[in-house]
Amino acid sequence: MKIKRLLFLFSLPLLLAACTSYKNVPYLQNPEVVNGFEEALPLYDAKIMPKDLLSITVNTSDPQAAAPFNLTVQTPLNAALTNINTTTQPTLQQYLVNNSGEIDFPVIGTLKVGGLSKNEAEDLIREKLKPYLKETPIVTVRMANYKISVLGEVARPGSFTIGNEKVNVLEALAMAGDMTIYGVRDNVKLIREDESGKREIINLNLNNAAIVTSPYYYLKQNDILYVTPNETKAKNSDIGNSTTLWVSSISILVSIAGLLVNILK
Repeated sequence: MKIKRLLFLFSLPLLLAACTSYKNVPYLQNPEVVNGFEEALPLYDAKIMPKDLLSITVNTSDPQAAAPFNLTVQTPLNAALTNINTTTQPTLQQYLVNNSGEIDFPVIGTLKVGGLSKNEAEDLIREKLKPYLKETPIVTVRMANYKISVLGEVARPGSFTIGNEKVNVLEALAMAGDMTIYGVRDNVKLIREDESGKREIINLNLNNAAIVTSPYYYLKQNDILYVTPNETKAKNSDIGNSTTLWVSSISILVSIAGLLVNILK
């Protein structure tokens, strides 16, 4: 009986530690918070920011009429002579938004697009083109360098380009192979810089389902997610393999104690 009691007392801290650790692992532990949220959340729409690269095309039924408003890459003379008998789609040049949120658009001149959504920028360009075209053109604006970065305790840290200009925190972690077991779910750092250059660090708790209704759920271009390591990882980095050896020793002792209990029955 004494051996059984000692074995139980010896194993209890390990069992409690395992239960406590598990509570910190699952995402979105209280879904009722979101399911009971009656207010409709606005759909996310990315805003154009300084240093964004924009791809802008203008199309009409008459391609010649729209040609002056499409910024094309100049073809070298030799290449033009070589391909004189071939018909190729001209390569469009991208617009770099300056620190004032402006681009230099052909014929029209300077346009203030910073802070506008893609649809708002399209409407602005369409309105500016009215004096130059007989018909309403089709204007398409795309962000060519919409990217986010994920680092820290994830399987595949790195930067990721987002083709549809919309990504949330959980999708970003999925791109990086999800958090490792050492990642702290309730203290993920979001590093963000706005259009004025102001930087802020926001703590995100992914254990709490309320993150889905947070204004920080969707990531903006150039956002950085940093997954902080837990205490176990920090201790491992400090003392190398000694912690692993210590845990292994405890496991061996527990196994020996269990074997003695069975022998002495």
